[in-house]
Amino acid sequence: MGTLEKIKQRFGEKIKSVFMHNEKRVYLEIDRNDLLDFVKFIFSLPGVRFATASGVDNLHNIEILYHFSFDPEDLIVSIRTFIDRENPEIESISSIVKGAQNIEREMYELLGIKFKNHPGLKRFLIDELPEGFYPLRKDKKRQVEQ
Repeated sequence: MGTLEKIKQRFGEKIKSVFMHNEKRVYLEIDRNDLLDFVKFIFSLPGVRFATASGVDNLHNIEILYHFSFDPEDLIVSIRTFIDRENPEIESISSIVKGAQNIEREMYELLGIKFKNHPGLKRFLIDELPEGFYPLRKDKKRQVEQ
């Protein structure tokens, strides 16, 4: 049984949607409250490594993607979840994946996402940004004017 089938078997209906970009890239949309369960399971599978995470301001919410590489299968699985833009909080995965600490700090700085239970959530790249200004937020001009 392949990795994707193992994930589907383990989580079933907790997977909101599956998008097969191609045979080497799949996106699984999940509820933000299930994130740690998915990451624990995925990171326990043989041959997996955390590649990176990314965040996107969609104006009505913030999308976070966690990208995992299954090198033996030449497969990238991206876990996709959405958080409220007015209260952008989600659990940090860094207790499971230590390599996520810096990318979570970067998303905190650039998008204002608060990663709960992160061991050192603080600015990572640019110390001189005004408080409350997040460069990758699509409404950043309005934030500066306030």
